[in-house]
Amino acid sequence: MSEKVFLAGATGAVGAALVPLLIEAGYTVHGSTRRADRAGVLEAQGVHPVVVDVFDAAELRAALVRIAPWGVIHQLTDLPKDLDPGRMATAAVLNARVRTEGTRNLVAAAQASGAKRLVAQSIAWAYAPGPKPFTEEQPLDTEAEGVRRISVDGVVALEKCVMAAQGMTATVLRYGQLYGPNTSTDTPKGPSPLHVAAAARAALLALQRSTGGIFNIAEDGAEVSTEKAKRTLGWRADARLSQGAMP
Repeated sequence: MSEKVFLAGATGAVGAALVPLLIEAGYTVHGSTRRADRAGVLEAQGVHPVVVDVFDAAELRAALVRIAPWGVIHQLTDLPKDLDPGRMATAAVLNARVRTEGTRNLVAAAQASGAKRLVAQSIAWAYAPGPKPFTEEQPLDTEAEGVRRISVDGVVALEKCVMAAQGMTATVLRYGQLYGPNTSTDTPKGPSPLHVAAAARAALLALQRSTGGIFNIAEDGAEVSTEKAKRTLGWRADARLSQGAMP
């Protein structure tokens, strides 16, 4: 396999776990970071670093057109270290901007580059009140208020933009609350926990197997159903170890 993949957010928690999986599967990985001082870290991992800000639409488009990736993976977030409660209200606004403006720029650049596959990170705790476990067909909580409304509006914008992408197979992964290396906690938390390695595995499987659509990605529990991901992608929450390229 020699396809090129552009990984937006390659130094984030999921990105860092995903890089070795992509390389082991045989992809040539071009990973983005906003900070030039992180380029060396990516190079040491076997990644071609791309220093670019997702809010600079022209530079982002130029980078992707130059790379001409087969697949684009969106793992961008803008969250404070350890999810500092004192900074989360501000972070909700910043993260929503990534999901709206950043996603719009990334999808436009992916389309301009001729990419054939698009996988994007969303969240599994934006559902409107209703029967549980939540399935992908149930509505999101667009009537929420305050900080939650800001987050949900960002999620809605991201998912609409990704699913409307032209010329490529588009997939949205609604992740549960992440735990594990490079996250805010080493132990499961929240109603729909998800180990970061399992999140990365889901992104690889979506890149390789998805025919498009939205998938809940979380550990089994009463909050969300992951039957669709198990059935369609062959994903399991306990499959954290690298197993090479998927057929």
